[in-house]
Amino acid sequence: MACRRTLVPRAADASPFYGINKMKKKLSLFGEFNPDSETHSATNSAIEHSKKVLEFDLEVSWISTVDISEDLLNHFHGFWVAPGSPYKNMEKTLFAIQYARENNVPILGTCGGFQHMMIEYARNVLGYKDAQHAEYDPYASELFISELSCSLKGREMELNLSPNSAAASLYGKLQVKEKYYCNFGVNPEYIDLIRSGPISIVGSDNEGEIRVLEYPGHSFFIGTLFVPQALSTEKNPHPLVTGFLQAIMKNKITEQASAPGAKSPGNSLPPGTPCGPSIWPVAVPD
Repeated sequence: MACRRTLVPRAADASPFYGINKMKKKLSLFGEFNPDSETHSATNSAIEHSKKVLEFDLEVSWISTVDISEDLLNHFHGFWVAPGSPYKNMEKTLFAIQYARENNVPILGTCGGFQHMMIEYARNVLGYKDAQHAEYDPYASELFISELSCSLKGREMELNLSPNSAAASLYGKLQVKEKYYCNFGVNPEYIDLIRSGPISIVGSDNEGEIRVLEYPGHSFFIGTLFVPQALSTEKNPHPLVTGFLQAIMKNKITEQASAPGAKSPGNSLPPGTPCGPSIWPVAVPD
């Protein structure tokens, strides 16, 4: 079912989004934040690198996947599905991805985020409702994401980008080298099926394995199996992160009624969605 953005004006003192300045653009980082995680630290740093070069006053919050709700999604201008799966709530993570895809909200998924973008696509676009990730259910009948035969964790590898893709445009070249932290990727048995739908596979390694995806006609919908933020520096902010933030700069939250017959996004979530989400503003690295 469609997940249409429905933003209802509320009194200032009624907002559950504690401490968030409504005048700023807002980015939510979905994942279970771990201050000791190398990839989470790199995510925070990469955002700061790109914010600085863009002179962009962006408010950034880590949000646990258990706290995702329709009301929360309506208040952010961009989503980043961060590394660190399995997430505490897979279904709510997929809901957020579907919401971004259907409402043209800029979204970036890296490592685990890429994997869940693929699951959301398989379930809601290709129609494979049992599409699954091996980290959650290794014996599922439709494993679109499976364990890699050779772990990529800690490796830097070259990949090739498709000409005229958004990713290639942001990099400004067709061959790049990126760093990986993952043990799971797209199941080779489903590659032909994945390519048969509207999603664009725009990046692959030298063996042809899927490494970058985009969704056509979207303001910014990019998933990478690698972790681009790991190679970002203050002098050289990562082009994908910078491009993502630029898309957020252009995004405006607007009020719109649900499309006729469309199911309310809130009804698509599993029961038990909290009314007051837990939000942790990002601490700027020293």
